[in-house]
Amino acid sequence: MASTDDVRRFQSNRQDEIDSAMQYRAMAAAEPDETVARVYRELAAVEERHATFWETQLAARGVAPGPRKPSWRARVLSWTARKFGARMILPTVANRETVGRNDYAVQTESRHTQMPAQERSHARVLNAMVKRREGAHGSELARVEGRHRNIGGNALRAAVLGANDGLCSNLALVMGVAGATASAPAILIAGTAGLVAGACSMALGEWISVTSSRELAERELRVERDELELAPEEERKELQLIYEAKGVPAEEAKQLSQRLLDDPTNALDVLAREELGLDPDDLGGSPWTAAITSFVLFAIGALFPVLPFVFATGMAAVGISIAVSGLALFAIGAAITVFTGKPVWFSGSRQLVLGLAAAGVTYGIGRALGVALA
Repeated sequence: MASTDDVRRFQSNRQDEIDSAMQYRAMAAAEPDETVARVYRELAAVEERHATFWETQLAARGVAPGPRKPSWRARVLSWTARKFGARMILPTVANRETVGRNDYAVQTESRHTQMPAQERSHARVLNAMVKRREGAHGSELARVEGRHRNIGGNALRAAVLGANDGLCSNLALVMGVAGATASAPAILIAGTAGLVAGACSMALGEWISVTSSRELAERELRVERDELELAPEEERKELQLIYEAKGVPAEEAKQLSQRLLDDPTNALDVLAREELGLDPDDLGGSPWTAAITSFVLFAIGALFPVLPFVFATGMAAVGISIAVSGLALFAIGAAITVFTGKPVWFSGSRQLVLGLAAAGVTYGIGRALGVALA
C-alpha cells in the first residue's frame, strides 16, 4: 500500500509533466521557425511519456490518475505563448526546467530510468534557446558568439574590481583611524593590518569560489560520462536538439551529432562544451592562481592610502593620502569605462565622489569616537 506522501508526490510529478507538455505544444504552435517548433514538439512528447510513467505508478498503487487537466498557471502561460509568441514565456519555462532538472535523480521510482538525464537535457536545450537570437540561424549565431567571446574580459574586470575593493575599503579604514588619532604609527599599523586582512579575505574567498566551481564542473562531467556510457543514443538526440535550437537544420544537426559521437575519445569533450558550456581542460582555472591574483590586486589598491603615513605625519599625511587615493579612485573609475562604455570623466568622477564620501563618513565617525573616548 502506497503512503499518502508517495501518492501526492506522484500526482505532483504528473501534474508538472502535463503542464510542461501543454506549454511546449503552445510554444510549438506559436513558433514561426519550423526547426525550433519541432524541438518544442519533441520536448512535449517526452513530457507526455513522463506523465504516463507517473500514471502507471499511481495505477500500480490502486489510485486512478483521472483525466489530464493542465493547471491554471499552465493555461495562462500557454495563452501568453499563443498570443505573444513562444519567446515571451521561454525564459520562465527554461528557469523552471533548470530548477527542477535534478528532481527525478533523487526519487526511487525514477532514479534508474532515463528520466533524470532527459530532464537535465531539457534544461540545457532550453537555456541554449534562451541564448539564441530570434531569427538567427546556426552559422550566424556562431559568428555572433565568436565576436562576443572575450577571453581576457573577465580577468581584466576582476583586476579592476579587486584593486578598487582594496583602495576603497582601506581608505575608509585609514580615514576612520585618522579621525580618532593623529598618531602616524597607529594609522600605519591599522592600515597595514587592513591591507593584509582584506587581501587574505579576498584570496580565501576567491579560492573557495573557484574550487567550488571546479568541483561542480567535475561532478557534471562525471554525470555526463556515465550518461554517455549508459545511453549514447539519448546523448546524441540531446546534442541534436541543442544544434537544432541554435538554428541548424534537423538533418544536418542529426548528422553532425552522430559524427561527433562516433569518436569516443572526442565525445565527452564535445558534450561538455556543447551541453554544459564547460572546457574539460580548464574547468574554471586554478584556484591558487585566482587566490594569489586577488591577494596581490587587493593589496595594490589598499597600499595607496597607507603609503603617505610612511613618509609624513599629522594632517599633512592625511591630505597626501586623500590626494593620492583620489587620483587612484579616478583612474579606477576611468578603467571601468572599458566595460561600461560611459565617458571617462563621468565614471572617474563618480568613483572619486563615492570613495571620498565613504572616507568622509568613517573619518567623521572616528573623530566622534576619538573625542568621546579621550
